Amino acid sequence: MVSMKLSHGLSIPSVGFGTAPLKGQEAYEAVKEALRVGYRHIDTAAIYLNEAEVGRAIKDSQVPREAIFITSKLDASIKTYQGALEAYEASLRALGVQALDLYLIHAPWPWEAKYSEHHAGNVAAFNALIDLYKAGKVKAIGVSNFDIVDLKNLQDHCEMLPQVNQIKCHVGHFPSELIHYCQAHDILVEAYSPLGRAKILQHETIHHLASKHGVSPAQVCLRYPLERGVLPLPRSSNPANIKMNFDLAFSLDEEDLAILDALTLESVEFGTPVTPKKP
Repeated sequence: MVSMKLSHGLSIPSVGFGTAPLKGQEAYEAVKEALRVGYRHIDTAAIYLNEAEVGRAIKDSQVPREAIFITSKLDASIKTYQGALEAYEASLRALGVQALDLYLIHAPWPWEAKYSEHHAGNVAAFNALIDLYKAGKVKAIGVSNFDIVDLKNLQDHCEMLPQVNQIKCHVGHFPSELIHYCQAHDILVEAYSPLGRAKILQHETIHHLASKHGVSPAQVCLRYPLERGVLPLPRSSNPANIKMNFDLAFSLDEEDLAILDALTLESVEFGTPVTPKKP
């Protein structure tokens, strides 16, 4: 499997399998199928309420634990040092594993108070993650949904930077300033919701590129962040889509990338659907 490198040299499989908002048996079956078709990077979070099912699927897959890169995330409402340590242990128990490969602060603010300022709490929580990392209890640490101001806060008050920043990122919504900042500081960007809303797959430009390369619109959308050095985390419970989303062994050329770079959020989410052919 193709991999990317984190700032300290750890390899991370370059396509991950997202699990939000899958729950219960659906989450279990989806993760087990993803591992069956070749994914070796599984992404979950405490707030998804599926860690137990994800862990059971990993165990039942019979893929060796050391061959699977597992990420989970600290509940965004926890902004204390001790709370972060306790939450990490709770995630390990839920997943049934001895350690995680990557642990992230899920957001710089609690979900019920989006965009509120929690600089001191983020420093406290990230210092807990740093100590977990230094103690060898987790292989890599990072954040999710952090903007430049949130990253600078950690840079100013912590002894190390996050190794990953997981953000919402897809064709038409590619926050280049944030991505460039992360890449300039050796922070790997991961893209959640890399397929955006469903309408993105009906966009005529994306259909044109899919036809050009003999792939699906979803595959075009997932290949795009890879070409820009961003790691996509597609999610599906449909076995055919799980397999297709993993099959990204083709390239987009510079002309393709320029076309996709020019698409706007309004265009990919609300406009230019493909007109169905008449029978």
